Amino acid sequence: MLSWLKRGLSGLLILILILTAGLYGLLSLSLPALDGKGTSDAISKPITLARDTLGQAVITAKTRQDAAYALGFAHGQDRFFQMDLLRRNAAGELSELFGKGALELDKKMRFHQLRARSQEILKLLPETDQQLLATYTQGVNEGRSQAGIASFEYLLSGAEVKPWLSEDSLLVIFSMYLDLQAGTYFRDEALIHLDKLYGEQMRAFILQPSQYQAALDGSKLPQGRVAIPEPISREVISQVTHIKEQDHYGSNNWAVTGALTKTGKAMLSDDMHLGLNVPSIWYRAQLNYSHQGEKYQVTGVTLPGTPAVVVGSNDHIAWGFTNGYLDTADWIALTEQDKTWQVNERIALPNGEHAVYELTMSNYGPVKEIQGEQYALSWVAHQSYAVNLELLRFERTKSVEEAVALAPHVGIPVQNLMVVDDQGNAAWKPMGAVPARTNPADIAQSSEHYAKLWQFNEVQRPQVVNPQSGKLWTGNSRVVSAVAHQRFGDGGYALGARSAQIRDRLLEKSQFSEKDFYAIQLDNEARFLTPWHKQLSSLLRQDTETQFKYQIDLSWLDDWQQCACAESVGYTLVRYYRDSLIDTVFVSVERNMKKSGSSLSALKNYLEPALWQLINAQPESWLHGHDNWQALQLAAYEQAKQKLAAEFGPNMAAWTWGEVNALQIQHPFSKQLPILSHFLNMPKYDGFGDSYMPAVQRPEFGASQRFIVQPGKLEKAIMTVAGGQSGHPLSPFYRSGFDEYAEGDNTPLLPQVITHEINFIPKVD
Repeated sequence: MLSWLKRGLSGLLILILILTAGLYGLLSLSLPALDGKGTSDAISKPITLARDTLGQAVITAKTRQDAAYALGFAHGQDRFFQMDLLRRNAAGELSELFGKGALELDKKMRFHQLRARSQEILKLLPETDQQLLATYTQGVNEGRSQAGIASFEYLLSGAEVKPWLSEDSLLVIFSMYLDLQAGTYFRDEALIHLDKLYGEQMRAFILQPSQYQAALDGSKLPQGRVAIPEPISREVISQVTHIKEQDHYGSNNWAVTGALTKTGKAMLSDDMHLGLNVPSIWYRAQLNYSHQGEKYQVTGVTLPGTPAVVVGSNDHIAWGFTNGYLDTADWIALTEQDKTWQVNERIALPNGEHAVYELTMSNYGPVKEIQGEQYALSWVAHQSYAVNLELLRFERTKSVEEAVALAPHVGIPVQNLMVVDDQGNAAWKPMGAVPARTNPADIAQSSEHYAKLWQFNEVQRPQVVNPQSGKLWTGNSRVVSAVAHQRFGDGGYALGARSAQIRDRLLEKSQFSEKDFYAIQLDNEARFLTPWHKQLSSLLRQDTETQFKYQIDLSWLDDWQQCACAESVGYTLVRYYRDSLIDTVFVSVERNMKKSGSSLSALKNYLEPALWQLINAQPESWLHGHDNWQALQLAAYEQAKQKLAAEFGPNMAAWTWGEVNALQIQHPFSKQLPILSHFLNMPKYDGFGDSYMPAVQRPEFGASQRFIVQPGKLEKAIMTVAGGQSGHPLSPFYRSGFDEYAEGDNTPLLPQVITHEINFIPKVD
């Protein structure tokens, strides 16, 4: 019997080894070739596609169009499946890959008809941009097909590989609109529900300005005390619903003029906050080419699927972005007189089947029913000026003055452009598509107030160039003046605590180096949660009995370190207590919002001032069955502890912030096939940041890159990316640079030692 068992185990082991070897062998067939020679009829002169030790693409070409081919080739080799997901997600075409399980998501995307919009915008682009996109597209397709076998994602899913189209690159830009601005119209939709349920008083209470304001001009929105509204019901509510915290797509950036650096060069910092996945959203590249007899070198990160350097430097200027959150969407309340019509969107499914999505359209945009009434969405992404390739012009811009003049004409989701140059200048300006209408609103407008100015891009915008302090900062909260705020509206601004902390860090010093900027990027001091730490500590010490019951908790709180540090248990307790208190205090509002088909989730970042007002005023009408406010707060704390115990075990010592907020960046396939997790995912690291501080980090959300640069001194510039260059798990570049990112180290912006090279020549018929 024992002998038989040994033989069986040996046989099983051999089978596993054979299957593993077979899998690796199959995967190795789809590895792209990184060395050799190639030909293409898409290029006019010989070009070189090299890769350095990190896998950064280093492209040398005679023209920008030829450089676009090589960049497309590199993207097609290393990131095609990621690009495929981006275009399909924006177009509402994921069901063709994943079947009916993706149908509801596709319907949400078809609401915007972005495939059709991309096709129309492509026709409107200048001929030179159309040609460049066509060349880039050919590069993508030739790069993807070079391996000869589809990547493992297609092998596992059995999906057909479809060639890249020029319009797909515009869809990738639209995918960023969906990431960065969908929260704007979700916010307004939630406010429509709130207004219908409670009226204007509750809306004013929820949206009251906070103490955390960091506009560049120092202006403050008035913080006059708003009356506390009555909840709809005072009944006892024992089941508390969690109000989900939405990832606040945004970023940090700041800059100082040359007067505040040893070199006399201005310096820029930029870290863009996005969902973190495998592979990373960004792809490192350097483009070397000539234009009208002048040589250019542009280094930075690109977005696979598009031919532009998104954030980077040409050694004359450097630029970076944070999400602007100006109000770029309005819901329009339709009347019986407003014309509507039906459009049938055919959604492809596997095996040649189709589903039909019936979309209602109007003259103001696509139509959605909200609490039994029809509303049309007017969104800047639906306009013809939303997308273009003007960002390419930044590569050849040589001064801050030129950059801010170009900013309003670039077709991307509106961003806070921070730009510096080698002459020591620094500036901020909103960059991207902004509707020219001047009546932004938090809730729906009537169709009679719809402004035809929606059809035009606003080119008159605020800007700040070389402020007297020499310092500029943004962090997704209001940047414009209080007066300009009335004109441009609120598209879902961040609370402002993060921006204020960055501003205060800059005000602490009069001279800066790259090291100083990196320290601010990694700043995880818990300034925002400090009042909550004091409040919780006081709550648990309210009397001798309570203090005895929570003596262990208090010991952790006393040693909380005032930071989102990996070893801090006290930070975890404070963070979870605040979240639980929000759920407990706003339980009746959230329950009624849920019943109406909405949630406070889209408004959660606004709740801080209202929450403190309720704690201080302690109105009985908001107790929902608790004896008093102390009992309510203790119940919220106990609920927080129960949640932690359920997920991380009953031992409080295990609730360190590093474990609770561990960085766990996953490949989309490993979530469906956990057996592949070790093979596909990035290594797990202790958490080191949070939401309301410069070091933004959640398990799968945070700084997607960290960029620090002085134009004219690029040898010291930093570009650290949250993942490797290649999407192929057997590539040496699959995890390259990730450890440095996770450990708070850095990698250089400029390419290092070249390790691979492909040389292309024009194909001769």
